[in-house]
Amino acid sequence: MPITSSQYNPPFFFKNGHFSTIYAGIIRKITDFTQKRERIDLPDGDFLDLDWSFANSKTNKLVTLIHGLEGNAQRAYIAGSAKAFNLNGFDVCAINLRSCSGETNRLFRSYHSGASEDLAMVIKHLIATRRYNRLYLKGFSLGGNIILKYLGEGRTYPSELTAAMAVSVPCDLYSACKELLKPNNILYSQRFKKKLVLKLKQKQAIYPNLVSDKEINQIKTVKDFDDIYTSRAHGFKDALDYYKKCSSLQFLPEIKIPTLLLNALNDSFLGPECYPVKEAEQNTNLYLELPKYGGHVGFYGSSNYTYSENQSINFFNH
Repeated sequence: MPITSSQYNPPFFFKNGHFSTIYAGIIRKITDFTQKRERIDLPDGDFLDLDWSFANSKTNKLVTLIHGLEGNAQRAYIAGSAKAFNLNGFDVCAINLRSCSGETNRLFRSYHSGASEDLAMVIKHLIATRRYNRLYLKGFSLGGNIILKYLGEGRTYPSELTAAMAVSVPCDLYSACKELLKPNNILYSQRFKKKLVLKLKQKQAIYPNLVSDKEINQIKTVKDFDDIYTSRAHGFKDALDYYKKCSSLQFLPEIKIPTLLLNALNDSFLGPECYPVKEAEQNTNLYLELPKYGGHVGFYGSSNYTYSENQSINFFNH
């Protein structure tokens, strides 16, 4: 599908990518919104916590949301999206990826950018235990990569799966990693690294023989974390092998339901390879919107509803 023209034109200050990113990640607040938690057990002995919110009236439409790196279902971009969907007649199931719900997961492994098997298990659970006949997926950043990978891996989709949207997605993980490690992103990358190392230390307390103090002290960047922990815990040779095998870019040609990818051109987290123009032009199911503004998971909008929230509602109702 040719690139979708974008009409997004935010107020002056939100044309700055960093301001848009920081406002959405730290300043924005969602009020008058509640969630109800469900825990499901996974076949490997681990668990996932799902946070539900509901439309005012009974509906047959359900959106599954997935957060980004070190996010959770209470972050403003998830809660805001869930609230917007609820007000427009969709129930919402927001996934907290492993170790992201406020409690360390049980296994040495955790979550990562390519963990589409966990999404597959959630979808299987939803179909088995609920009666929705229209299912939608929406993911942000890392969560968007998981969704795009899930859709393009060649599996048979459930008949209920209707459409998907992915926002601010690092479609090429190595390209995004290189951007994140540049000086202009130092505050973001160090914040991510600090949170990831803290979780790894919690993991070490449970599995002291699987990661040493020396190895943890060697982690200076997010890539170091992926070399020392992510790749080893999830069966990859190293960080580059992980990035290569889990990047959603290679899976885009096989997406078979209408899917909208929204990546801002001023997203400082995304490298050139994260804007899959060729792949969108060659797949009639893949809609690519590249606004000039928006930052990373920003997309400020009026009345505390973001542009990406409005776009997803329009796309799913189309």
